Amino acid sequence: MWIMVGGPYGTGVKFAAERAANLARMNEAGLAVWRKGHVPIIGVNLALPIVAAAGGDVAADAEIMMPLSLALAERCDAFLRIGGHSVGADQEMARFVAAGKRVFRSVEEVT
Repeated sequence: MWIMVGGPYGTGVKFAAERAANLARMNEAGLAVWRKGHVPIIGVNLALPIVAAAGGDVAADAEIMMPLSLALAERCDAFLRIGGHSVGADQEMARFVAAGKRVFRSVEEVT
């Protein structure tokens, strides 16, 4: 399965180091998904280089990050929701729920 990993990235953070730590957690979950035999997809990893090419500012982030992640969600088979509060991850998860696709709430649930 292609499993999208979503969790906190920018919601409520003030510093780049916090975003980096959040992304590292998503990447670690992605590695665990990979080791279970699936393809991990992390929307932030796809969006960040494109946001940077667009200037990397807040406007570019808003214009690109979530629309790209939500479009990517349409292509995935399941969703792994990790971490705490995240507006974006909740939007992604809602897409999976609405489509009747599987939603995992921990790496251990992924089979």
